[in-house]
Amino acid sequence: MDNNEVRQKIEELVKSEQELRESGPEQARQPGHTAQLRSIEIQLDQCWDLLRQRQARVHAGENPDEARVRPAGEVEGYRQ
Repeated sequence: MDNNEVRQKIEELVKSEQELRESGPEQARQPGHTAQLRSIEIQLDQCWDLLRQRQARVHAGENPDEARVRPAGEVEGYRQ
């Protein structure tokens, strides 16, 4: 995935996240709503991490295509 593809995926995920967050209380009580929202949040974190990896590789003179999506547990464990 190149930078543009990663950014496009981020935009799609943000849109999905916003739709879920803006859904009414009835939708929020549906089974799986919270799990779906959490899944999107994790995917967003992974995409942002991948984009940062790619940018760091370019800055270091390395091939950005060698950057890989890291496991959710690793990405979610980062400190802000």
